[in-house]
Amino acid sequence: MIDANIPVCQHWETRDAELALSAADAPSMTQNRTVATEDENDGVRINGFIARTSIKANRAASPNLTGYTMLSLYIPRAALRSSVAPRQFAAASTAVRYASTKTLQQTLAEVVPEKREQLAKLKAEHAESNLGEVKVSHLLGGMRGLKIMLWEGSVLDAEKGITFHGKSIPQCQKELPNADSIGNKGTEMLPESMLWLILTGKVPTPEEVKGLSQDLVSRAKLPEYLEKIIDSFPKTLHPMTQFSSAVAALNHDSKFADAYNRGVKKTEYWQPTLEDSLDLIAKLPSIAARIYYNVYGKGDGKQAIDPSRDLIENFSHQLGYGDKEGLTDYLRLYVAVHGDHEGGNVSAHTAHLVGSALSDPYLAYAAALNGLAGPLHGLANQEVLNWSLELQKHVGDNPSDQQITDYLWSTLKSGRVVPGYGHAVLRQPDPRFTALSGYCNTRPELQASPIVKLVQRLSQLAPVVLKEHGKTKNPYPNVDAGSGCVLYTYGLDEFKFYTVLFGVARAYGALPQLVYDRALGLPIERPKSMSMDALFELLK
Repeated sequence: MIDANIPVCQHWETRDAELALSAADAPSMTQNRTVATEDENDGVRINGFIARTSIKANRAASPNLTGYTMLSLYIPRAALRSSVAPRQFAAASTAVRYASTKTLQQTLAEVVPEKREQLAKLKAEHAESNLGEVKVSHLLGGMRGLKIMLWEGSVLDAEKGITFHGKSIPQCQKELPNADSIGNKGTEMLPESMLWLILTGKVPTPEEVKGLSQDLVSRAKLPEYLEKIIDSFPKTLHPMTQFSSAVAALNHDSKFADAYNRGVKKTEYWQPTLEDSLDLIAKLPSIAARIYYNVYGKGDGKQAIDPSRDLIENFSHQLGYGDKEGLTDYLRLYVAVHGDHEGGNVSAHTAHLVGSALSDPYLAYAAALNGLAGPLHGLANQEVLNWSLELQKHVGDNPSDQQITDYLWSTLKSGRVVPGYGHAVLRQPDPRFTALSGYCNTRPELQASPIVKLVQRLSQLAPVVLKEHGKTKNPYPNVDAGSGCVLYTYGLDEFKFYTVLFGVARAYGALPQLVYDRALGLPIERPKSMSMDALFELLK
């Protein structure tokens, strides 16, 4: 039994050897993503979100332990029954967490009150301020350009491109910890670093990223029931349909749904939402890899998890490309730059909309994936690659500028568009394209790739043709113009799977916003709709 008077500790230094507390050992606790670690002094520390605990822990340091509470506890060995045994868990960590290192949960717990105060100030001082007029053209044009969503992770400017809490992609590449900084091979920023930045607005230390990476890897294993569901899908079922169905099925394990049913306070909704979001982000690569194996027969089919690797390195191995360091590092960059692109795009908006009904993150993100599967959203990079390969067949590996220009004009004169160019918001080259293209310049195998070289030449020639054509507001390449050719060069040439990779990435932006939606108590989304008859009547 746990001692009823346990002091609260904020930080610790320990070797990790995870333990599981059974219900019999902790009858007063319902665990929600707690981690128990054994230390040198024959005691146990528990860090995480504890649900509905009745532990009488140091009330001065932590006066409210009702509902979901963030705390770290030290429990002397004598306070535990001898039945507590080491948990046999493939992803048990051997890392050391130092006193100066905070978890993502601890950091976010400090940020949430600041965000709530900022929201209160916004309501008090600017609730009636005008953000612009709504025209019939907005209503008929997909609400494009209307400022109607609160989105914390990123802001998209037509001229400057995307920024994450004020940081551009080049700044993120420079400042965010990369694989090498946490002891793995790779020079590109880690998606875990981007996730930390999007959620907290702060640049994490390498130690913080390593801790988050290990936490995510520890959550990555798929439950047996989900493996059976995925394996039951026919191979002919589109990978995105399988992907969204598998994500929805994880609702079976939703901590938010369980907490809501138990009556958790509204002010605490964000905590189980965060736990669901981290669980889902961790499992998405394993889901994708299992689908890849079932449909295409590549990878080991077991989705094995190595705790010494970061999440994307594990993913690369699961897909069967672990020996290609260039692809692994590219996938890190790909996921990091595809993670968030403001809230108005279909997938991000869908996650927010469905989540506003208090659907759990699994249901909300499954809906987002269905939006991402649409030809006008997530299929763009495979359409670009198809078009580029057709161009290559037509002009060969070493075409002249004139040959490429002629092919561009033939596409436009036939009434088609040049895929991969233009953007709903941007009026300058997409910084994500620039980052991915820059990566190609660092890898000899990509510099030697005919399709990569052709795509890079297109990025110089197509804007000239499109400007002369005069019907494109933005003639510059977007992220889809170059993302697929790298995957193709490394042998990942199953085009239908490309949107699944996009789906793995987009969670890094959509799910953090769900956490903020719950932390800020944002309401259900309910705009006003009008029929054409009603519009004509209104506009008389």
